Amino acid sequence: MSKPASNPFFEADFSKMMDISKMMGDFKVPGFDFEAMMGACRRNMETMAAVNQATFEAFQNLMRRQADIMRQGVEDATGIVNAVMSSPTPEEKVIKQAEASKAAMEKCMANARDIAETVSQCHSRTMETVSNRMAEGLEELRGMMKNGQAAA
Repeated sequence: MSKPASNPFFEADFSKMMDISKMMGDFKVPGFDFEAMMGACRRNMETMAAVNQATFEAFQNLMRRQADIMRQGVEDATGIVNAVMSSPTPEEKVIKQAEASKAAMEKCMANARDIAETVSQCHSRTMETVSNRMAEGLEELRGMMKNGQAAA
């Protein structure tokens, strides 16, 4: 029986081929600081990881808050139904239902404002973090360019 033909691409170790620092070590550009560029890229990735972590935590807090709102809404609705049903006259039932509807609407608007504020704060912190990193990155680039011109 013959052995099936092997594919050399399946046997290749791509991790050795993808060592960027080793590849770029042989490729020298006068006046270009490869390590500084890699450091800037590393800080960009760290910033994005921090932003993603903060966003994930804010999302978790938001989900907890919405679960609390839902639980409180069910408890309030149960109390309202009991209060309306225990009213002796139809007029009192209508009055209690109207009062409960008004209170529920006000609570709903307050909860919506609270959630919108939480999302807005998360967005503001994210944009501030990214904006600060962009400013730092531009300064780093400016420094790299000055160093490159001085070396040339």
